[in-house]
Amino acid sequence: MTSSAPHPFSLASNGPLGGTISVPGDKSISHRALMLGALAVGETAISGLLEGEDVLATAAAMRAMGATIERLGPGEWRVHGVGVGGLLQPQTALDMGNSGTSTRLLMGLVASHPITATFIGDASLSRRPMGRVIDPLSLMGASFSAAPGGRLPLTMTGLCPAVPLDYTLPVASAQVKSALLLAGLNTPGHTVIIEPVPTRDHSERMLAGFGASLTVEETPQGRRITLAGEAELRPQVITVPGDPSSAAFPMVAALIVPGSDITIANIGINPTRAGLIEVLRAMGADIGLDNRRTVGGEPVADLRVRHSVLTGIDVPPALAPSMIDEFPILFIAAACARGTTRATGLEELRVKESDRLAVMAQGLAAVGVAVEESADGLTIYGTGGDPLPGGATIATHLDHRIAMSFAVAGLNARAPIIIDDRTPIATSFPSFLALMQGLGAETR
Repeated sequence: MTSSAPHPFSLASNGPLGGTISVPGDKSISHRALMLGALAVGETAISGLLEGEDVLATAAAMRAMGATIERLGPGEWRVHGVGVGGLLQPQTALDMGNSGTSTRLLMGLVASHPITATFIGDASLSRRPMGRVIDPLSLMGASFSAAPGGRLPLTMTGLCPAVPLDYTLPVASAQVKSALLLAGLNTPGHTVIIEPVPTRDHSERMLAGFGASLTVEETPQGRRITLAGEAELRPQVITVPGDPSSAAFPMVAALIVPGSDITIANIGINPTRAGLIEVLRAMGADIGLDNRRTVGGEPVADLRVRHSVLTGIDVPPALAPSMIDEFPILFIAAACARGTTRATGLEELRVKESDRLAVMAQGLAAVGVAVEESADGLTIYGTGGDPLPGGATIATHLDHRIAMSFAVAGLNARAPIIIDDRTPIATSFPSFLALMQGLGAETR
C-alpha cells in the first residue's frame, strides 16, 4: 500500500438502503488463481479478479519470478506460467504491501525452489509474525533470516529437492495450510497436512482443478490432506465469485438500517467461508440465498438481505475459522442488537493487520457501546436496536476491515462516526465507498 496523507471520512444514511450490487472478486481465490496460473504451463484466463492492492502485490511478485501476467480489462487477466519448479530468482525485494496472504503463500512457493527471495511490506504487515509459516517450511529445508520475532523484512532461501512434510497444524490457519501445499507441489513424494479444525478450502479445490493429485480424508485427528509432489499443472479458465468478506459490509449495513432491502449478486458461499451468514441468521437476520449455482468448482448464490431486528448470541467458537475476517463487522451488528453477544476463541484476531480485538473494543467504547475485552474475545452489550451514540473518530491502525466496519456503524448512529483514513480500504475493496453510495449511503 502506498503511503499518503490520511483521508478521513464518514458514512451516513437518510433512509433505507436499496438496490442490487456486485462486490469485487474473492481475494483468497484471486491470490491462488494468479499463483497456480504462474505454475501451470500455458495460458490461464481469469475473469472477475479482485484488483485491490493485496492481489496486485501477488501479481507483481509472480512477474518478478518469471511468469507473464497481463491485464486485458477490468477483472480480465491472462497468466502464462513457467511450470512447477520453474520460478526464477527475483532481482529485487518482493514488496507485499499490506498483504499477509501474499507473503505467507509466496513463502511456501519459494521454499521448494532453488532461489532466494526477500519479502518487505508496509508498517502494518511488518508487525505481523511469520513464525507459524517459517517453522514448518524450515522442516522442509528452507532457510530464513528475519527481523526480530520472525517478522518482515525477511529473506529466505528454498531447497530443491525439498523434504516431504507430514505436519499437523497447531493453529487453524488456511494461510499456513496453503503455504505448505504450495511448497509440496515441487517436493518429491507426498506432503501431508492434518488440520484438526477445518479452514477455508480454496487451495484444495483449485489445486485439484489445475490437475494436482490431491486427496482429502476425514480422520479422528482431523482433515488429512495428501498432495503428490513434482506436479504438472494444467492451465485453467477461472471465474472468480464475489468475495463473501467484502459482501459482509453491505450485508450488515442493510441489516442495521431500518427499511433496507438489498441484493448482493454472485457471492461465494463455500461452507468454509459462510460462518458469518450462519451467525447472523442465528441472531435473527433475514438473509436469503437465491439462485444457488456452482461456478468454477465454488458454490455461489445471490444474497437478499433485509433490515432485521437482531438478538445477541454466544457465537460458537467452532465457527471462527469460517468467518475469521468477518468478526469486526459482526461486532458492529452485535452492537446494534438486543441483548448480549459473546465471541471467544479469537486469539488469531490479535495478529491480523491490527490487534482487531483491542482496536474493535476501543472503537466500540468510543462510539458509546458497552464492551468487555478478554484474552480471546469480546462481550458486546447491544443498544437494544437503538442507533449507536456515535460522535467519535476511529483510528484504523492501517486496517481495512476496521475502517469499513466503523464506516458501516456510522449508518446507524446519532452522531457521525469519523474514520481517520480511507486509504487502507484499497487493499481489498477499492470500490467500497462508491458501492455504498449506490445503495443510498452518503459519504462525508
